[in-house]
Amino acid sequence: MTETQKTEADHILETRAALLEAAIPHVVFDGWSDATFDAAVAESGVDAGLAAQACPRKGLDLAVAYHRQGDRAMVAAMEAADLQSMRYSDRVAYGLRARLETADRELVHRGSTLFALPHHAAEGAGLIWETSSAIWDALGDTSRDVNWYSKRAMLSAVYSSAVLFWLGDTSEDSAETWAFIDRRISDVMKIETTKAKLRDNPLSKAFMAGPGRLLDLIKAPDTSAQSNMPGYVAPKS
Repeated sequence: MTETQKTEADHILETRAALLEAAIPHVVFDGWSDATFDAAVAESGVDAGLAAQACPRKGLDLAVAYHRQGDRAMVAAMEAADLQSMRYSDRVAYGLRARLETADRELVHRGSTLFALPHHAAEGAGLIWETSSAIWDALGDTSRDVNWYSKRAMLSAVYSSAVLFWLGDTSEDSAETWAFIDRRISDVMKIETTKAKLRDNPLSKAFMAGPGRLLDLIKAPDTSAQSNMPGYVAPKS
């Protein structure tokens, strides 16, 4: 990428950030909609043509940008925390809690409504996967085989259920949500323990030496280049 291209990319990111900042007060009333996008363009002073280039799908692109902004805040919180002093399960739970603590409940509710629509569901699932992958990456996950996928799949399920629980949580300081996350993470750790025991089982060893060797062909995607594979983390937006 040339310096000119970098400058153009940075300009798009700055434009999108300006639009997102102007859009947020309108999301409560109009959701992540075209109306919100139009209001953001008018109030931010961003050129309409540049706004269309930064967010060609208007409100949908703003919703995606808001989600990824939350992911970046979560990663920053994890990097600033003393994770090494925590048990591994607590580190995972800390990442999920940090993700929700950096979010606005009403904005997330509006986003959940948008991504629940059939034609946006796949993109919403992809964003959840990105969040889960970002947590594992922040924790230093080095798996490159089928475990790369299974870890992110399980954490995606935990995160999506935690979001739904959190949206309806009326407890003080979201205490019930944090307890819910701890329970779900405990369940995941039990699964990992069971998997470890199964690996030592003679039948499992026989399977892995035979048909199970096909699992060795499953590799994590190359995220150094753009990919449509699960786990590809898009550029900052």
